[in-house]
Amino acid sequence: MTIAANVMVGLVALLHAWFLVLEMFLWDKPRGLRTFGMTPERAAASKTLAANQGLYNGFLAAGLIWGLFAGDPVKIFFLACVIVAGAFGAATVNLKILWVQALPAAVALALVLTS
Repeated sequence: MTIAANVMVGLVALLHAWFLVLEMFLWDKPRGLRTFGMTPERAAASKTLAANQGLYNGFLAAGLIWGLFAGDPVKIFFLACVIVAGAFGAATVNLKILWVQALPAAVALALVLTS
């Protein structure tokens, strides 16, 4: 069970690293525009905010990777942060965020807690 938990934590970390790339580097590129359903004008106007958001996702990824080496308390903390961020995003931006961000973290957290 520990291996499954660590694999899932690693996958959540990879997701957040991908979110960093999308928000910091691809926000106003075709891939970012499609992913977030935005116009080039709206993306240009929000590019700085998106980069900041991407940086925070990078911190979540780094914390989860650190947790793979530091142990369960660190994994639990960062997975909880991801779940809260995903729930807030779902409530304020788009329900899809709940399934893309919070659900994988909740599965990982359940695996960590039961391993």
